[in-house]
Amino acid sequence: MAPNPHLTRSELIDLLASKQPEVPYADMEAAVKGLLDHMVEVISCGERIEIRGFGSFSLRSLPPRVGRNPKTGEPVARPVRHAVHIKPGHEHRVQLEESRPTVRPNDSDREGGRENHRHASTQPSVDE
Repeated sequence: MAPNPHLTRSELIDLLASKQPEVPYADMEAAVKGLLDHMVEVISCGERIEIRGFGSFSLRSLPPRVGRNPKTGEPVARPVRHAVHIKPGHEHRVQLEESRPTVRPNDSDREGGRENHRHASTQPSVDE
């Protein structure tokens, strides 16, 4: 059975506690909470976190852009956004590359499996 890709903090604590029964649950809970809170605090300050053999976490700024109100189609100015960037370590990159499906995502666009939403004919132009 494949692991659950959507894990809550409490599910992570339960999973780790079940794998380490000698560690009291309250200690496991405090460790996970402390680790995640510290990571959020460090990344929020604009610092980079590197966990050797696992990967690195950093904050990226996404530029402002003009979006659209979906109901009216009116342009809406979107401010600068920040997002966490995760770069897997070498071992994880190799593992991810080996587990990737052989079909490239763009192949399904060409075969008609998925519509390509970037066609100019399907998007209203800015002048409209």
